[in-house]
Amino acid sequence: MAKRVAVILSGCGVYDGTEIHEASAVLVHLSRAGAKVQMFAPNADQMHVVNHCEGKPTEEKRNILQESARIARGEVTDLAKLDVSAFDALILPGGFGVAKNLSDWGVKNKDCTIQPDVEKVIKAFHKAKKPLGMCCIAPILAAKVLPGCEITVGQDKESEKWPYAQTAAALKEMGCKHINTEVDKAHVDVKNKLVTTSAFMCKAPIHNVFDGIGVLVKETLKLA
Repeated sequence: MAKRVAVILSGCGVYDGTEIHEASAVLVHLSRAGAKVQMFAPNADQMHVVNHCEGKPTEEKRNILQESARIARGEVTDLAKLDVSAFDALILPGGFGVAKNLSDWGVKNKDCTIQPDVEKVIKAFHKAKKPLGMCCIAPILAAKVLPGCEITVGQDKESEKWPYAQTAAALKEMGCKHINTEVDKAHVDVKNKLVTTSAFMCKAPIHNVFDGIGVLVKETLKLA
């Protein structure tokens, strides 16, 4: 039987939505594994819209669900309609949309709150003992919702290769165990059925990011 996987998107574009290469990598690896995929996103306004040429916010307003449809080629469903019993696993690509639209981490850091539908879905998958896969910055959601879990956002010492390593310290402050992991690997928290990989938290060649997400997909499906 093909595994049924829900994928949650947070918009379209690294600075205000889902990181497109990460979403694409997730979908390619799931397709290769023969999984059946359905994509979801909250039907709400983005925190803001960023001009990706300049990296600066604009005055525009955009809807998370409508923007996510760009990645999903139109096939995306309101997250409020996600039925956990219809799926074997949940995967969340990264991108700043996780920290701006699926939570307010981008503003409040470790004191953030999670968008209610996102929190509800993560808790429901966890309670049903169904695996969760989270890329890049998305493990912050697990840190908030699943206290004491093991996660990786890559490395905890800042360098040119790891410019966002301070995130690991914030996650530790939240009571999580951070595991240093290379970009082409993933960490598996067996107890919580949680798989995480650093993806673009690392300044690495794109094929290394793609390979790490491949490990995440493989390990998530193995737990399903």
